[in-house]
Amino acid sequence: MTDDIKSLSTGRFNRFAERYVNAAQLGGTDEPRALVEMARVAPTDRVLDIATGGGHTALAFAPHAAAVCAHDLALGMLNAARIYLDSKGAPASYVAGDAESLPFADSSFDIVSCRIAQHHFPDVFRFMQECARVLRPGGRLVQQDQVAPDEDRAGRYLDSFERLRDPSHVRVNSEAEWRGLYLDVGLSVDEVRIARHRTSLVAWAERQDVSPESLEHLQIMMARPPDAVRAWVRPEAAGTPDAKFDHVYILISGTKPA
Repeated sequence: MTDDIKSLSTGRFNRFAERYVNAAQLGGTDEPRALVEMARVAPTDRVLDIATGGGHTALAFAPHAAAVCAHDLALGMLNAARIYLDSKGAPASYVAGDAESLPFADSSFDIVSCRIAQHHFPDVFRFMQECARVLRPGGRLVQQDQVAPDEDRAGRYLDSFERLRDPSHVRVNSEAEWRGLYLDVGLSVDEVRIARHRTSLVAWAERQDVSPESLEHLQIMMARPPDAVRAWVRPEAAGTPDAKFDHVYILISGTKPA
């Protein structure tokens, strides 16, 4: 099942790579710069950006660090990131690999980042263990991903909604779960921020070539959500071409003990 999910995710992101490079929600926000700030990056730091996607986070780190390594499981996505970073004059190295089994030695990096990919990982705890392993003592892990309400049923409703649009979606964690993951792998939790972005439901669905039937189902789910989901995503004009809702994100940083 784990391999099937990874194969599905890789295939879909290879197919839609260029769309993710150009997606305003990924590259046109302040969050990459916020992660750089939260990481307290130094000019001598070596940075690993896991599941780099379109390369937006790697680009944000490049002017501030000694070296940036962009990593992704999907070769098509990694190539799209390379083209994008080259077009911006941002030096980086590129490594293909699995986020749950990183191809790097222990204590290889001063900073590890990951942005809006973790909800695709079958085993987020294993991913966190790998992040902690490749960080040097005193190094920092900075991340952004979707975040779920504390009420578990609301979180699982959102997972069903996301999975209807993208079958490679696995799970969104709550803030408490993210904090617990950091502590479970021996990292501190230094800072947490929450960000909201208004999302056009139709444009978001079209980025993954959602069928008309699935789009209709998404509209219904957004028009009739449980109260906790409604309060979390704040739907507007649900059931119409102008439907909008909030994607809610957590930005979280932590440090490996020296």
